[in-house]
Amino acid sequence: MGSRTALVEDLMERFPHVPREAVFKEDLLRGGVAFDPSALSDNEDGEVKPKSYFIFSFDHGTLPELGEAALRRPPEEIILTGGPYDLRRTVVSVRVNPASPYRVAADEDGVLGLYLDGKRISDVGVPPMPEYYRHTLASGKSVMEVAPTIQWGYLIYLTVFRVCQYFGAKEECQYCDINHNWRQHKAAGRPYTGVKDVEEVLEALEIIDRYDTAKASTAYTLTGGAITKTVSGRDEADFYGHYAKAIEERFPGRWIGKVVAQALPRDDVQRFKDYGVQIYHPNYEVWDEYLFKMYCPGKERYVGRDEWHKRILDSADVFGARNVIPNFVAGVEMAEPFGFKTVDEAIASTTEGLRFFMSHGITPRFTTWCPEPTTPLGKANPQGAPLEYHIRLLEAYRATMDDFGLSSPPGYGPPGPGNAVFSVSSFMDSLPEEKSAAV
Repeated sequence: MGSRTALVEDLMERFPHVPREAVFKEDLLRGGVAFDPSALSDNEDGEVKPKSYFIFSFDHGTLPELGEAALRRPPEEIILTGGPYDLRRTVVSVRVNPASPYRVAADEDGVLGLYLDGKRISDVGVPPMPEYYRHTLASGKSVMEVAPTIQWGYLIYLTVFRVCQYFGAKEECQYCDINHNWRQHKAAGRPYTGVKDVEEVLEALEIIDRYDTAKASTAYTLTGGAITKTVSGRDEADFYGHYAKAIEERFPGRWIGKVVAQALPRDDVQRFKDYGVQIYHPNYEVWDEYLFKMYCPGKERYVGRDEWHKRILDSADVFGARNVIPNFVAGVEMAEPFGFKTVDEAIASTTEGLRFFMSHGITPRFTTWCPEPTTPLGKANPQGAPLEYHIRLLEAYRATMDDFGLSSPPGYGPPGPGNAVFSVSSFMDSLPEEKSAAV
């Protein structure tokens, strides 16, 4: 038995209340997965939905370092089922790492599987190419470029501003590669629109609406980099909000509208609500006061941690606490050089943050940290946080929700192992099915 297999099985035994599917999913998200050429897609000309690079790279290497996976994109996500652990259906966002102990490859019959330490541990399903990806806009741009879908088609991800105005070492969040991802796609000659035209977004949504006959797409997220000045003459609330206004006027009630933006003053948050946004994600990134200052220097400089948290609480008066869902980046708490040295300390700090927000009826969610190599924290911590941290976080997250009588947040699809579609962390996989909310 290889050492990684032994570690995973030990954690499954030690934390039996965490779904075994979530243990594998968190390990794949934190450490990435390698792809045999037999498991790569044929980009937009094939039968498999390819990785869209919808905002960050979420890879453990730059495009030139990924080999054939940079030319033939891997699938957007994979589904794990069956195998010796009898895994229930588990949707996992693809994060490529050629050096990972996990590998997706086809067997002699052409059936894809996930291999760990050389042993097949599950079957692998890949997302079929959606019909709407086969159609282009009048400009020739692809739907995948303008309005990609993730979470197995549940969420339309509209990164309408592909860079961030927190720029340089003194402002950029130390774990974030949004600006580098923009640069690497442009350097590779890939289409990667910096500011998306609202009419093109509407055109792409019309194509999705026309060909998504099963209505699998249920929500859209408007997001992009922070705006400290203006983009196209608009401040942050007006820039992101005017897309929501246009979408809601053209497609009233078709999708759940969500926006990921900074924690803005209450009047700006009200503008989001007035434009038709239903769910607000003012991400707080990391709870610890010192780590927020060190890892989010731009946000500390322009807003400040205490004011950020105050604005999150204020936004609940506008949207309702249940519809304010701030994200944090799970794992950066343990990143060197400033992070906690033990899992106990990191979990205690993160749980303090969870209790703070949940005591006000606000349910945070999290993205599992991928240490992208072009970021300061990725360079210093190529292995990310220990898997034990991620497993214990799932345990602490569910326990804290139970303490405050909260259920799974809206806009994320169904909760529970075998049901969840949220692909960039396992928080929805680890919640009980019976606590489902409106999806």
